[in-house]
Amino acid sequence: MSFKAEGPKTRPERVKPPPSSSPTEAHPNPPSWSRRSSTSSTTSFHSAHSVQQDRFSPAEESRMVSLSNDLKTQANTFFSRQDYESAIQTYDRALAELPRYLDYEMAVLQSNIAACHLKLEQWKDAVETCERGLDGLERELPTKRKEKTKKGTKKSTGVKGSSSDRHTNSKSRAGRLNSDTESEDEGAPPSRSTNQGKAGERDDTVVELPSDEEDESAALKNLQLSDSRKADITRIRVKLLLRRARARSNLSMSPSSKTSALSDQPTPPSKTSSTPGSTWSNLSAALEDYKTLSSTPQYWEILPASDKKTVRDALVLLPPRVEEAKQKEVSEMMGKLKDLGNGILKPFGLSTDNFKVVQGEGGGYSLSFDGGGGGGKKA
Repeated sequence: MSFKAEGPKTRPERVKPPPSSSPTEAHPNPPSWSRRSSTSSTTSFHSAHSVQQDRFSPAEESRMVSLSNDLKTQANTFFSRQDYESAIQTYDRALAELPRYLDYEMAVLQSNIAACHLKLEQWKDAVETCERGLDGLERELPTKRKEKTKKGTKKSTGVKGSSSDRHTNSKSRAGRLNSDTESEDEGAPPSRSTNQGKAGERDDTVVELPSDEEDESAALKNLQLSDSRKADITRIRVKLLLRRARARSNLSMSPSSKTSALSDQPTPPSKTSSTPGSTWSNLSAALEDYKTLSSTPQYWEILPASDKKTVRDALVLLPPRVEEAKQKEVSEMMGKLKDLGNGILKPFGLSTDNFKVVQGEGGGYSLSFDGGGGGGKKA
């Protein structure tokens, strides 16, 4: 039996692609991952430079900074009148007028706001404000960038027989290390120097200066301004570290101990100094800030005599408070764990007193069971 239909075949013929005059159309498109890679690279490039592109014009930036400075002057007047709440509000208005990329100017205002919070004994707000200011200064002048770039500089200068371009680029990178205004442009390629023809000569200077006398004087002036800028950043960073350390050491203290916290001196260790709010982490963080100030030469040398005394006293008085807070928190934690264990073991007629933890000679711990350990929770 056949089920073949009668009539002509109706199978459609394969559609042929139209002839192309352009030879490039005959080649297939590149794989999708290749196109995505190209697009993402372009997007990444533009996003990396968005900070540089989203800047105001010089005239607009100058106007905004001038308005912010006027508000800052008003806030300083409120501060001198001990009207700290009004000072904080006016400082906030001054912050709102500044462009977001002026990290140093914003850090100055945040340092002043932190001083107001300290006067009002608002320790938590002071800590948060200081941290925002320190984060901005870290973007302006990183504290851990030099150690990494030194390794790269040694590697590039230690290669024998390097080309003139490599030598010129090495000197350009060294010049950027000594200019904090260039720290925002680390991803940009190094600029060509006008003395590229003399790149093969030995040059022990850190920064390569132009040959023209006027250009050289302008470059020296820029370097001097850069050093002054670095000094200003360091000065504000020291203020923020001092104020954050003081706020951390007094964070969440009881009203009975706030009187001693009004001065820059840390609260002396006593039976009432380690209040429930004086946490181990806050005191440890305050101690670390004081250690940073004392162990960093560029910070220590610009501290006034009164602040140096504050740091020295803190390094003596804070460690006992840190240890006391540590022991207290560990004891409280063990007590809570013991209560939890007793609740689990109670249905079995046992308690945590039936188990003893013994430290061995090698420093390890072993758990032993004592059936006659009282069978109940101690009072």
